[in-house]
Amino acid sequence: MLTHDAAMEWIARWDRQQEGYLPDREERFTALIDAVEALGRPDPLVIDLGCGPGSLSARLLERLPSATVISVDADPLLLGLGRAAYPQLTFVSADLRTSGWTGLLGLDRPADAAVSTTALHWISGADLKGVYAELATVLRPGGVLLNGDHLDTDDATPALSRLEHAVHEREAKRAFGANPPEDWRTWWDAIAADPAFASLNEERTTAGASHHGSESHLLSHHVKALAEAGFSEIGTLWQRGNNRLLCAVRG
Repeated sequence: MLTHDAAMEWIARWDRQQEGYLPDREERFTALIDAVEALGRPDPLVIDLGCGPGSLSARLLERLPSATVISVDADPLLLGLGRAAYPQLTFVSADLRTSGWTGLLGLDRPADAAVSTTALHWISGADLKGVYAELATVLRPGGVLLNGDHLDTDDATPALSRLEHAVHEREAKRAFGANPPEDWRTWWDAIAADPAFASLNEERTTAGASHHGSESHLLSHHVKALAEAGFSEIGTLWQRGNNRLLCAVRG
């Protein structure tokens, strides 16, 4: 049985490998939670899309202890880690690409915010509109989506996009030099080799939960899909290089 302490150790290792791609990851978390807090409700209802093991959800609840956070992911192993580490969170197994996923959330009122970090780029451009359209049905008017991710502008401003990448790469080099943290693949290989996760790994394989490639890395993909889904104001709330916090307001 997966213990709380073992889960916390693996999540700490997860956070470290994620920081290898995002040396300003905690700053982006802070900006995102600042935005949720600025909505003005002391007990916001928040949906964490593609929550992974719950890194963002746990930080949000720590800052806003009266919040209700519903953490959604389709990966059985990451959900198992999160449930063992953070019993105060509500984890829901759902594939955002499958119509009707919002019905699994058990909401008793419209959500004030949906949040996500380094997750929605896995969803193809063709599927994004459906995901955002369904999300809009459970957000209150004036509610927001806050999506932190690497979102590129190659298609619209290629010279600026190259500079954004350069800023990010230089920041990572300053942070880690020649000794970056382990990468994403190494983390997954390590946890797959841990006997404590045998059943979760088997469930993950059966569910086909592994990710391949970045399907919707362009900022324009998300802006277009959000506009078509009925979000009224869409813009970058925080940015460093090509790492940005995209905000969209439900009309």
